[in-house]
Amino acid sequence: MTTETWRWDEATWRGHVGRVSAGRSLKPKSWPGGARVAVALSFDSDHETIPLRDAETQPGKLSQGEYGSRVGAPRILSMLERRGIQASFFMPAVSALLHPDEARAYVAEGHEIGIHGWIHERYMQLRPEDERELSLRSADMLERVSGQRPLGIRTPSWDFSDATLSIIREMGLVYDSSLMADDEPYEVLADGQPTGLVEIPVEWIRDDAPYFSMDRYTAVRPHTPPRGALTIWRDEFDAAYADGGLFQLTMHPHIIGHRSRMAVLEELLDHIASHSGVWWATHAEVARYVLDHAGS
Repeated sequence: MTTETWRWDEATWRGHVGRVSAGRSLKPKSWPGGARVAVALSFDSDHETIPLRDAETQPGKLSQGEYGSRVGAPRILSMLERRGIQASFFMPAVSALLHPDEARAYVAEGHEIGIHGWIHERYMQLRPEDERELSLRSADMLERVSGQRPLGIRTPSWDFSDATLSIIREMGLVYDSSLMADDEPYEVLADGQPTGLVEIPVEWIRDDAPYFSMDRYTAVRPHTPPRGALTIWRDEFDAAYADGGLFQLTMHPHIIGHRSRMAVLEELLDHIASHSGVWWATHAEVARYVLDHAGS
């Protein structure tokens, strides 16, 4: 693709912007039971798949991922059970195959399991036919391992190729949670036409990885103390509460699952629980509700 984008005619740049875009807002006037805010917690159970994707097969990197399944996920499940909260877990199929008891535990304890690629591959580096095959295979494998057919997808690293939307529609999924065009749920458009697909938008602000990622060989270093992230997420929730909207949060068991960070998550959930009118929901529950109640 040319880098001289100033040479593009209007049809070209409009075509790029309009290929996948945000349509009507699906923010309802109220949430179930008259709740003021919807809170959708999510965890991307990547575990060992990120180093495996990059062919980093040394024990050090793999052990960092293994922590997510061995320590992080049990801590998270225990915390959610104690608080009576159901959440969404987006799990690469390879993670589910490596840790089938974990995948089954998500479903057995009333949580949602969602698609998160095969081995946390980068969709924008794949041929469309390979992306399609891996997406279909991932959905089938998650259902086979966990017993629950996924209703939604979060693309690995929120990578969204030119083929992704058509694949999602072919699979008949209810929602995606990879795009960032709004704070509130919205309908995804394909070339300006409604698709019926709900977007549960994400944002790097509401993700633990940007604050806490660490790589000893690069300049990637945590620069935000855990309670710095807490301040940001608390402010995000407070604004969502004031708006009567959605507070969505993305976390990873191998990142948030450490002791000092779990303390921050517990404090955040205490803050949220101190408010009246909170609807704790999975991403699938939010998607289904807004489809039925948009504007009402």
